[in-house]
Amino acid sequence: MNTLDSLKKEVQKRMVNDSAHDFDHIMRVYKNAEKLCEKEKVNTQLVLCAVLLHDVVSYPKSDKRSKTSSIKSAQKAEQILKKYNFNLGEIKIISDAIRDHSFSRNKVPETMEGKVLQDADRLDAVGAIGIARVFAVGGSEKRPIYNNEDPFCSKRTPNDQEWTLDHFYKKLLKLEKMMNTKSAKIEAKRRTKILKNYLTELKKEI
Repeated sequence: MNTLDSLKKEVQKRMVNDSAHDFDHIMRVYKNAEKLCEKEKVNTQLVLCAVLLHDVVSYPKSDKRSKTSSIKSAQKAEQILKKYNFNLGEIKIISDAIRDHSFSRNKVPETMEGKVLQDADRLDAVGAIGIARVFAVGGSEKRPIYNNEDPFCSKRTPNDQEWTLDHFYKKLLKLEKMMNTKSAKIEAKRRTKILKNYLTELKKEI
């Protein structure tokens, strides 16, 4: 069994049943990353290892520790990777990519491996799957879908801790311009159109 297959099995056992960061999320990001790696000059194995481990520690969005998830995942990844045949430099590339990938860190990763991980992960937050994930999280956190007085944040600052729809304006619609690689920018543009079309239809209904 190769390293990636072994890591997949290990990660699958560790993942909790989180509506947004479950093993299905990991495998969608893995698929995104494989496509990006075909277009970018990058160490594919290091990228895919980073993908598999990027949410190995994931606190719920309502948890005060949520913003530390990527840091904790990077630390846990270093421990796990010591069991495999990676040198210290490779482990650092993977752990740094994991640490800096999250939206809340507000960082552009230094390596191409980190940039591809970040792009692959962010692509899973937009498009049809992004819509499904945002409402799955909102439901698990028992948030109202939208603010009755201003559902589409036209006159107020988005607050996605209170209303699920606000997450579109706080984060999702911004991701297209935050992609690092050309191939991710193209795919993000396509997926962002899906978000905008959804919001247009929703405005007609509420």
